[in-house]
Amino acid sequence: MGRHDWYFGDRFGRLVDFSDKKQGVMQYVAYMLNRTQSMFEYTGLPESLPQRELELMLQTNGFIVIPIPSKVERVNGNIYAFAEGASLGGERNVYYMPTICNIVSPALNWSDSLKIGEECIVIPNDSLYIGLLPMFSRYASMLAENDVTIRLADINARIINLLSAPDDRTRKSAESYLKDVEDGKLGVIADNVFLEGIKSQPYASSGSTNNITQLIELQQYLKASWYNEIGLNANYNMKRESINSEEAQLNTDALLPLALDMLRMREKGFDLVNRYCGTNIGVELATSWRVRQEEQDMILSEENIETETEEVIENVKTD
Repeated sequence: MGRHDWYFGDRFGRLVDFSDKKQGVMQYVAYMLNRTQSMFEYTGLPESLPQRELELMLQTNGFIVIPIPSKVERVNGNIYAFAEGASLGGERNVYYMPTICNIVSPALNWSDSLKIGEECIVIPNDSLYIGLLPMFSRYASMLAENDVTIRLADINARIINLLSAPDDRTRKSAESYLKDVEDGKLGVIADNVFLEGIKSQPYASSGSTNNITQLIELQQYLKASWYNEIGLNANYNMKRESINSEEAQLNTDALLPLALDMLRMREKGFDLVNRYCGTNIGVELATSWRVRQEEQDMILSEENIETETEEVIENVKTD
């Protein structure tokens, strides 16, 4: 799947086709990218660097490259970010990191090789320059597979008996009957040939309902795990009974590391942009992610106070 296949192309006005798993994956990825567009808030961005394009490039490509206007005449003093058509290479430094960025821009009718840190700035989405698409594609693929299974289980739950036919005419009548059942219509029997030739065997079992329940639980688990990966708390506890507050907070510590790593990479990158390009760009976690970080900081602060109090009490007892 190309990096931008999910948001370009013929997708408007298309009905959901559960058998088209590729389409399902693209839709899941696109909707999740819509959510992660709200992950960061920027201030001081120039008009030539809109936030939507900036975040899409970072999240889907894994990094962006910003040429330093004073060093690159072709950008005409503007601050542009490049992802498509940008590749990292050159002789590796002591930490085996690339030193050259090769850029091809059809819009500017320009291609060049720029020295990283001197003529351009590389801003990664995360510490390993991965981006979010590999993770998103993994969860989206599993969800699309489960969608197909849930649909089949739902349709099969309508069938009480399996039908067998001795000839083509009776078979076609049976197929027509089953098609009506699948479409949610009442099946109609046209003549006695169907009743006399058809044979049926019990098909539905008491476990079919449990199977659908398990598939729904899997769907909820995958979605919650996906949300947790990007720093949003979604409960996927499989207990049928209620859970206490401690159980609800079990995964809190695992929510923010990726989001904070992405924030740190942006802060470092735009600090360099501000230094070399004379801008004043700021970035921070947005809304839900910021609230989650504040809650976690508060919990850690309370735990530290409790620990310090216990140590003081212990010291007093010892004295």
